[in-house]
Amino acid sequence: MPHIKQQKKRMKKDIQLRLRNRAYKSQVKTARKKVLAATKKEEGLKALENFYKVVDSVAQKGILHKNKASRDKSKLARFVNSLN
Repeated sequence: MPHIKQQKKRMKKDIQLRLRNRAYKSQVKTARKKVLAATKKEEGLKALENFYKVVDSVAQKGILHKNKASRDKSKLARFVNSLN
């Protein structure tokens, strides 16, 4: 347990940041699942567009590394292009 005032503040901030990061990562996972659940190309493209938006905003905030975001976008784009 922290004894110094700044350590207590840091601990409180860490909890807030962890919860925020968890929420953003959850949004990314949900968007990814929607893309993978698509059975038609039109559905997939709409879901992919939303996924791009979510992933780019999360990567810009630094919660997700920009290369990971780019890799995920590329992977899902290939998946959607393979749909009929």
